[in-house]
Amino acid sequence: MLGGIEAGGTKFVLAVGPSPDAISARHTIPTRDPATTLAEAAAWFAEQGDITALGIGSFGPVELDASSPRWGFITNTPKPGWADCDIAGFFAGRLGVPVGFDTDVNAAALAEYAAAGGQGGSLAYLTIGTGIGGGLVLNGQPVHGIAHPEMGHIYPRRHADDRDFAGICPHHGDCLEGLASGPAIAARWGASLSQLPADHPGHAIIADTIAQACHILFASVAVAEVVIGGGVANTPGLVERVAERARALDAGYLPGGPRHRIIRPRHGENAGIIGALMLAAGVSA
Repeated sequence: MLGGIEAGGTKFVLAVGPSPDAISARHTIPTRDPATTLAEAAAWFAEQGDITALGIGSFGPVELDASSPRWGFITNTPKPGWADCDIAGFFAGRLGVPVGFDTDVNAAALAEYAAAGGQGGSLAYLTIGTGIGGGLVLNGQPVHGIAHPEMGHIYPRRHADDRDFAGICPHHGDCLEGLASGPAIAARWGASLSQLPADHPGHAIIADTIAQACHILFASVAVAEVVIGGGVANTPGLVERVAERARALDAGYLPGGPRHRIIRPRHGENAGIIGALMLAAGVSA
């Protein structure tokens, strides 16, 4: 039996199952302070019986360098109380099992890559919600460089009708997250994107901003697919607008042409937790 945790800034999704595609039990708890949240999660796993391994896909930034003494830590996150949290070490000690650890978006990217059957050899997963994060899988492996990708903090060009908004990212102002995350949309227009009228200019502005991130991924690492998840992505018609705008931005240049796809998650809201169980399978004896 495998265990998985999709550790998000708002909620922790917990699951156990004999394989990533066969979830036996699932549970969701709110993300409170680390001591409370981790203890509640560990207690739930204890109630499920023995597991052989645990996979954690976590919000970040996190430390993924296996040679670092801080491997498995949530590091300099802006989420109050969670900076320098040894999340992987806590569960390894409490449950006594090996732990697979990665970002929540890399976990989701792994699940979506597997669901696609590895078509094209590459896939990126963008989550557009409270924040913006991105995971990248090439030839079945999540990409780690000196650290993990932080796709939410690239700088898109400003839309012609969106020059005055300063952006909300505390580090970069008008980076992708600062312009197109849920809180950025609310700060700019006083409502979520799905609450804005269908003819509101915000729909075109956000689609253009996210499409630029997709084009960057297509042009720089030649991914076959960009899968877009998260709460903002549930806005009716948004993913289709993004795909249309990305095609316009490319102007027929990229050699991948129509083979580049922008889609919704095949696993829907389950991509992250399935990916966490895949991380567990990867370290299971």
